[in-house]
Amino acid sequence: MPTATQPAESRWSLFIPKLVTVLREGYGAAEFRQDFIAGLTVAIVALPLSMALAIASGATPDKGIITAVVAGFLISALGGSRFQIGGPTGAFVVVVFNVIAQHGYDGLILATMMAGLMLIAAGLLRIGTYIKYIPQPVVTGFTSGIAIIIASSQIKDFFGLVVDKVPGDFFPKLAALGGALSTTSPATLAVAAGALAVIVLIRRYRPTWPQFLIAVVLASAAVYVFHLPTDTIGSRYAGLTPHFEMPTLPTVTFARLRELFPTAFTIAFLAGVESLLSAMVADSMTGRRHRSNCELVAQGVANCASALIGGLPATGAIARTATNIRSGAKGPVAGMLHAVFLLIFMLVAWPLTAYIPLAALASVLMIVAWNMSEIDKFAHLMKAPMGDRAVLLVTFALTVMVDLTVAIEVGVVLAAVLFMHRMSEAVEVQANVKLLDDDVADDTPHESRPVTQAELPPGVIASVIRGPFFFGVAMRLGETLDRIGKPPRVLILRMRGVPMVDGSGASAIQSLLDRCAKHGTKVIVTGIQPQPKQVLTEMGILDESRVTLVPNIEVGLATAREMVGA
Repeated sequence: MPTATQPAESRWSLFIPKLVTVLREGYGAAEFRQDFIAGLTVAIVALPLSMALAIASGATPDKGIITAVVAGFLISALGGSRFQIGGPTGAFVVVVFNVIAQHGYDGLILATMMAGLMLIAAGLLRIGTYIKYIPQPVVTGFTSGIAIIIASSQIKDFFGLVVDKVPGDFFPKLAALGGALSTTSPATLAVAAGALAVIVLIRRYRPTWPQFLIAVVLASAAVYVFHLPTDTIGSRYAGLTPHFEMPTLPTVTFARLRELFPTAFTIAFLAGVESLLSAMVADSMTGRRHRSNCELVAQGVANCASALIGGLPATGAIARTATNIRSGAKGPVAGMLHAVFLLIFMLVAWPLTAYIPLAALASVLMIVAWNMSEIDKFAHLMKAPMGDRAVLLVTFALTVMVDLTVAIEVGVVLAAVLFMHRMSEAVEVQANVKLLDDDVADDTPHESRPVTQAELPPGVIASVIRGPFFFGVAMRLGETLDRIGKPPRVLILRMRGVPMVDGSGASAIQSLLDRCAKHGTKVIVTGIQPQPKQVLTEMGILDESRVTLVPNIEVGLATAREMVGA
């Protein structure tokens, strides 16, 4: 029911697509020109990636482009982010491959449709507001695990191995591939290694160039000119012609729905988490704010549409969204145009894909897997408290060795148990209240007293964190500078009221310090307690060159005055 503080008009306005917002602000030829260039740039990046992801998922390459066209267009047109680019992503590879192997392509279509309806329901129920609370160790654990699985799935095509059937389980798969190393094709390995080298070199020396497309084009030219004996899309998928299927639904029974429910939930979970992560990345790059529940509804509609025309699951793609922003996009029209450009290619230039060697696409996916592995973030979280490390490693291990659905379920439950344990410890500490205060050596004002605007020198702001700073509230810290507008010269972060910090909270503080460093904002931390200080020090966040630690707010104000020369 609408409340007095949040009328119905206000609540439903949160579901207005950003496309409508952008058009209302004024959209002319200059903005369209920028979106046209950005859309074309993203389409160039998405073209080889969509085909590679489809093949890795156990589908045909045309399914990847069809998904990027239909779902990509709808995600941009209906979504709550100005810059989101949607399509197939690496997060779905493992799930899609398994569901096709176990339930057939009809099973995938039904699971994707169910996931789409779940996402629509989640958006309408405003669950998008809470998805951001998934702990960082869980997200990093399963994405790193997925990266390992994707990389292992590309070994066969990378080396040109002859294997009758590659087992689905991780260790049997490695054993089978290792046993077939004697069948390595020198030509295939040369093509794969060459494409990989091109991608790495372009990334290092010309990062703005479309590295994937250039590598695939050069590899295709080499195979064609030198008649290299290696598999191509044309040889493996002879006679393949992309087409949009008429909207159909597979046979639906209660038993089938129950059987596919866990897979559908996993697809919905991955789509929701990755799309909102991508939207938050876009926000941090542009200073804009996305509408999380509107974004979930758009993801749901896009996945339902993709399923109806025989496509794959889709979500927001972080790398393509970042490319869109760097290319100068002004709004959702860029994402819609990216889908149009892919459609034009599919209708006009599809025969050229027959020359693309599968080894080159394997190299593309090796790079995708490397990006997904988030090695730096994984290593950073390994410095977090023991509980966070346990959640990270268990989620990672279960993803690789058991099943992604099991990994997510166990990871979230472990994180919840860990949270409850930490809260009980925090309450226990805070409950030790004395009826009479002991005498103290000084009469320094209590840290929790409010600071008036008059006390703050020009260019200085003060922000207070109170209570345990864990994964459930870590995202709020990122909103501190968003609300300020112009970056201050000095930020005073008051932390006396923070009894504990976990890995996600520490990562949020790290992100805030990175943003402050980028804008030249100096940071003063006042009254930090022992547990947060120990965690942040062990994780390398309390660097004296970036943070000034002082005992209380009075010293903090005096230090800030010195910094700004007031």
